Amino acid sequence: MKLYELTGQFLELLNMFEDDEVDEQIIMDTLEGVEYEIEEKADGYAKIIKNLEMDIEGIEKENNRLKARQKTFENRIKWLKENLKTCMELTGKRKFTTELFSFNIQKNGGKRKLVVDVDVKNLPKEFRISQPDVVNGDALRDYLKDNGYDGQDGSLHCEWCHLEPQGEGLRIR
Repeated sequence: MKLYELTGQFLELLNMFEDDEVDEQIIMDTLEGVEYEIEEKADGYAKIIKNLEMDIEGIEKENNRLKARQKTFENRIKWLKENLKTCMELTGKRKFTTELFSFNIQKNGGKRKLVVDVDVKNLPKEFRISQPDVVNGDALRDYLKDNGYDGQDGSLHCEWCHLEPQGEGLRIR
């Protein structure tokens, strides 16, 4: 069910937007060919935008549902493996083969987990990596707002940096 009823050319446009095989140039040509006053055209565009937003919302909900289901399966697999490992350890069978599978309890690969038991400052220097300075963007923004000089394009400047002009965007409510 769609949020708004679309008719004629705008319904055709919505179908084009939902079809990922339709070339963007074809959509642009169709958009340019829609013959309405700007207000009617804006309403049509807004209806298409709202319908596409509703589609996105539905897709996000389905993705979340599938991710939760995936996590459930991953947790069950982990539990089953741990349970089987515990049973093998209790029975003393660390390795055996059946007609279908081979089972073996072995050390994990990769690097062993390292735990540093003292403060990093107490480690010898050869075991530490010094980090480069990082820009404090919030402090620079505050400084520019208080001390920067205005550019002709709406930007703020100082000797070290500048803030770009504030962008604009269309809001549809």
